[in-house]
Amino acid sequence: MSVSRCGWVKLSDPVYVAYHDEEWGKPLHDDRALFELFSLETQSAGLSWLTILKKREGYREAFEGFDLNKVAHYGEADIDRILNSGLVVKSRPKIEAIITNARGFLEIQKEFGSLDAYFWGKVGGRAIINDVSDYKEAACTSDISDTITKELKKRGFKFIGTTTVYAFMQACGMVNDHENSCMCKQIRK
Repeated sequence: MSVSRCGWVKLSDPVYVAYHDEEWGKPLHDDRALFELFSLETQSAGLSWLTILKKREGYREAFEGFDLNKVAHYGEADIDRILNSGLVVKSRPKIEAIITNARGFLEIQKEFGSLDAYFWGKVGGRAIINDVSDYKEAACTSDISDTITKELKKRGFKFIGTTTVYAFMQACGMVNDHENSCMCKQIRK
């Protein structure tokens, strides 16, 4: 029996298929997991998502499981350790962005109680389900991603833009942009 997936899925790559089927668009509410996903989305700027996805375990190791409190307190020695680890994309500005953003997320946790409350509050606690007949015609930004981007930039966040934030919103399930014919569309409503 044939399974219908979104057209962007590279069926020849089991990592991509598993990511689509098991993670992308599934509502995520754990602060550690949200921090990890947000961080990884910032790393994909200028690269394919698959490149970052295949290095995810390396990022987890280099950033100590994306423990927000630990990462927020990283210094120059940690940056050098990560850059020399061979586990991540070797880009000092991108590594520094994860650390800077971690510090910003600690402030958001203090103000909103959790990253979950901050992000999901932007969509009223419920996923926005879009009518997507073909992923090539789907939105890559929204008014909400614009707003979040402006707010985070005011807080000093780095390596973000409205497209990156929208990709994060799709990935963590705030927005359900699975194609209408995709097997995951109904599951994730």
